[in-house]
Amino acid sequence: MIYLVIFVILFVAELLYFRVADRFNIIDKPNERSSHTTVTLRGGGIIFYLGALAFFIISGFQYPYFFLGLTLMTIVSFADDIMTLSNKIRLAIHFLSVLLMAYELQVFSLPWYYLAITFVVVVGVINAYNFMDGINGITAAYSLAVGSLLLLTSHHINFIDQDLLIYTMLSVLVFAFFNFRTKAKCFAGDVGSVAIAFILLFALAALIIQTGNLIYILFLAVYGIDAVWTIIRRLYLKENIFEAHRSHLYQYLGNEAGVNKLLISFLYGAVQFLIGLLVLQFVDQSVSTQVVFAIGLLAVLSAAYLVGKGYVIGKYVN
Repeated sequence: MIYLVIFVILFVAELLYFRVADRFNIIDKPNERSSHTTVTLRGGGIIFYLGALAFFIISGFQYPYFFLGLTLMTIVSFADDIMTLSNKIRLAIHFLSVLLMAYELQVFSLPWYYLAITFVVVVGVINAYNFMDGINGITAAYSLAVGSLLLLTSHHINFIDQDLLIYTMLSVLVFAFFNFRTKAKCFAGDVGSVAIAFILLFALAALIIQTGNLIYILFLAVYGIDAVWTIIRRLYLKENIFEAHRSHLYQYLGNEAGVNKLLISFLYGAVQFLIGLLVLQFVDQSVSTQVVFAIGLLAVLSAAYLVGKGYVIGKYVN
């Protein structure tokens, strides 16, 4: 019953945010690099933070350092949605927020390189998650896939309070109702993509630390393949990888090839969920078996990505 109440509260909160966004003109205007053609409300992904806030209050303020880091991330990202902030300011807040997450996860009690790895991975994935938020429904579909995998795993391994994942998934469902449409009512904005990435990474990091098993990072394999190969290609073409662009595979499929964008978003989430289920079959295998599986999986995904992207570029771009 409490979950239904929380869902209704989050739904109403999203509607109230729409009124605020409309009143203060918090909108996303299409440009030459956009995948949309109409003015749309921006920042609807703030609901992810509100879902975590509901958990934080109801749980008796559990995970305070994580939540403080999430709050800082949300504030700076929302500000960046309204006005363009300096990269130095955003990076400083990201650094502080990751340190707070690491402290919550007790990474400081581990060898120093764990902190370095945590910082690089978390900041990298957050930025990749932000770059991948480029068509209707993709953030919602992918986050539901990853969150569902983490929630499924939590039934067997006690690595995090399940309610944090449940409240987060409820907020994603609310967002999906308004975003998973041909004509979206709102976009997640930086505040949404950054917040949901931070929450999911916190849970994923807790799982990896609890089990000592890195194979769970494959819960992010689909985004990882698209983001990494896109960066490699842009570096090869001597492009600025920090500038907005439309060169991810999902963007080529939706914009140049004309594939239904909601279908693309659904497939990104569905493929990731299926990969996650496959990963769960290997968690109890030997390390050598897991390494062979991970290399094979990434090789297959890379081949599919490169062949698919090469075909689309060759037929619809060149």
